[in-house]
Amino acid sequence: MRRVLKLAAVGAAATMVLAGCGQAPDSNTGSTGSAGGTADAGSTSTGEAAGDFKACMVSDSGGFDDQSFNQSGKEGLDAAKDELGIETVEVESQADTDYATNVNNLVSQGCNLTIGVGFLLEDAIQTAAEGNPDSNFALIDSAFSDAEFKPVELDNAKPILFNTAEASFLAGYLAAGMTESGTVATFGGMQIPSVSIFMDGFADGVAKYNEDNGSDVKLLGWDKDKQEGAFSGDFENQSQGQTLTEQFIAQGADIVMPVAGPVGLGAAAAAAGADGVKLIWVDSDGYLTAAEYKDLMLTSVMKQIGAAVQDTVAQTVEGGFTNEPYVGTLENGGVGLAEVRGAEVPAELQTKLDEYKEQIISGELKIETPNAP
Repeated sequence: MRRVLKLAAVGAAATMVLAGCGQAPDSNTGSTGSAGGTADAGSTSTGEAAGDFKACMVSDSGGFDDQSFNQSGKEGLDAAKDELGIETVEVESQADTDYATNVNNLVSQGCNLTIGVGFLLEDAIQTAAEGNPDSNFALIDSAFSDAEFKPVELDNAKPILFNTAEASFLAGYLAAGMTESGTVATFGGMQIPSVSIFMDGFADGVAKYNEDNGSDVKLLGWDKDKQEGAFSGDFENQSQGQTLTEQFIAQGADIVMPVAGPVGLGAAAAAAGADGVKLIWVDSDGYLTAAEYKDLMLTSVMKQIGAAVQDTVAQTVEGGFTNEPYVGTLENGGVGLAEVRGAEVPAELQTKLDEYKEQIISGELKIETPNAP
């Protein structure tokens, strides 16, 4: 019930989350340096045999083969296992009702670090962390909050977050510059901060392109000012993603960005049935992870979830666990755009994209969104 209420209040809460967040640690794969902050009582002592360490992960209902953020999280856990020689356990959730049970089962198995993938696992991870102060936890795509949705810090729980609005701005600018129909679109799985933040950045990128060029590229599916738009309702119903995309195509959209995990595969099916329609994937490089649709992929707004997971596991194994949030940005490489494939970006457009990327990194250009970490 608390999570249901929270979904109705995320807009107000998101502006407060991580107001005092420090700089994200280096997201390079294999990094074991501490991110700063306070090591908690549950941290693994330095020098403990890696073979005695158990890192665990719970997916949301999209599963680990979602070709998106769950899959990226598991890849990071697998990489940590290969690098460090630790034991790992992964549990797939089939429905929202599985989250608490799955997290508690892993805790009972003696997991030293339990990672929840996605905003929807916040309640389960937070409750487990509060009840098990001698174990460590991490949560991808959400911070923690109290019953009134005010942000809280837990000594033994680390948020792993990504300011995807920065990279989505570039994707929106690119889409506006590449559309042949003058109409682009986006939709989400559920209206939660980790989804809406993509759509906010995309909308700003389209708007900036129009401002720079005196053009009128239309964006379907999201009104940033009103925080209203198109959502499939979950991260599983691919037919709904196909229906939404077919509606966008019927309205003239030739570039669509689904922010909906496996539901994006429905969008891909719709695009495959139309002429000249391209997709912008999210979380992972869709050209690689949704390879059956690689010819449709213009680019992808990527979150380096795998590297962040691997880094967090390595820090914990080495005794450097910290509850300080990891925040992926353009500056630290935690977010970014994949290579543009199957299309030639005009030199002038590429120059502007490069300029805006540097301005975002330097702080000269700030992408404002109520959903940002």
